Amino acid sequence: MDADGRWQILRLHVQDQVPLAALARHHGLGVRTLERWHARYRVGGLQALGRQPRADAGGHQLPAELITLIEGLGLTRPRPPIAAIHRTVVKVCAGTGWPVPSYGVVRSIIGALDPGMVTLALEGPGSYRDKYELALRRTAERPNAMWQADHTLLDIVLVGADGKPARPWLTVVMDDCSRAICGYTVFFGAPSTMHTALALRQAIWHKTDPRWPMCGIPEVLYVDHGSDFTSDHLARTAVELRIRLIHSAVARPQGRGKVERFFGTVNTELLTALPGHLRRDAERWPVPALGLADLDAVVGVFVLDYNDRIHSELGISPRSAWIADRWLPRTPDSLQALDGLLLTVARSRMVRRDGIHFQGLRYVSPTLAGFVGRPVVIRYDPRDITEIRVFDHDEFICTAIDQDHHGQQISLKEVQAARNARRRELRLGINERIAVVAAHTKEAPARPLPPRTPSRAKLKVYKEDLR
Repeated sequence: MDADGRWQILRLHVQDQVPLAALARHHGLGVRTLERWHARYRVGGLQALGRQPRADAGGHQLPAELITLIEGLGLTRPRPPIAAIHRTVVKVCAGTGWPVPSYGVVRSIIGALDPGMVTLALEGPGSYRDKYELALRRTAERPNAMWQADHTLLDIVLVGADGKPARPWLTVVMDDCSRAICGYTVFFGAPSTMHTALALRQAIWHKTDPRWPMCGIPEVLYVDHGSDFTSDHLARTAVELRIRLIHSAVARPQGRGKVERFFGTVNTELLTALPGHLRRDAERWPVPALGLADLDAVVGVFVLDYNDRIHSELGISPRSAWIADRWLPRTPDSLQALDGLLLTVARSRMVRRDGIHFQGLRYVSPTLAGFVGRPVVIRYDPRDITEIRVFDHDEFICTAIDQDHHGQQISLKEVQAARNARRRELRLGINERIAVVAAHTKEAPARPLPPRTPSRAKLKVYKEDLR
């Protein structure tokens, strides 16, 4: 029992004159015990009611070399049980004439070792660094001085592009000074350079919603060592935009704690209230009810709310902290110039007489009339491929439009899903007809076409694209 607990009992005697004998009976304590507590309180006050250290504590009366031996055995990796260490010490003492310590003394010596020393010896430098080393926390002094970017796998199951359950990823770009979320993107599949580019594009360019004023080019972009963050294209983009790219130490996420905390807020506050939320202790996935577009809209609303709520460390909202003294951010000259740096660069395409063919769509523009038969480079937004931007030797020519779907938004994922669904439909029709043939002929039935298992898409870099 600590000093506060003893005082709660003793104060009834000190303040209310309840007899010690009555308190002893009520609490199941000895009268002599309460008398000792009372005497200590009268001499030293509340502090004297705490546990008093033993006078012989730490005084093992053992040779220093023997204590060092016991400590060394306790730091052996893997550490033997205390009983095994005690048996080893007994054998050593028998041969050296040292006094034999008891099991309790051996255990107390090992228990008194520096926890940092024990962690370093038994768990290695990585665990010691994460638990005991002083972490340098980067803090920007003004908005857009430094942004952090990172990905996380969300605790929710959605309806995937192929109709099957899938877990989405979230990429976030956060301003370090104000904690404001400047841009984000949600997607299926592993993080890639494309997803990073889309989040940065949204973060840098002006938003249409006046409640989301965050924009501009940061001075520093702080990221980890993921393949998308270490790509040559992101490095070149950083040079073109005059952004200093800084990578955190390998396997040391402490420097990205601010964006990691935001991810935790999304998982605990937002996703727990959505259908399809995946609990950590769940044995199986829940039935998905939302699609990627639904989650994108919900996350967008949550980001606006997060930017407007009071931050516990700042005392004001991230939006107010970012606006600060109405400063002007550094921005690109145009959205086309920004897209030229960030959006995926496809392989060279040939301009045909009827336009540019890409992903089963046909793009036309009057400007292309002067480029028939010539190769060009196209750039596009994978979230909306109803239009592409055409370049000739890095010079912007025009925006070509797919006239069959003009006015609609068609994503690259939707096109791929439609093609896969049509292929599955054709395979099913073939197998049905083969089964009918086998039922009405004596010939051995032809082997049905096996359902095609979609291969895992390879991670593409900026200058690669789907053929």
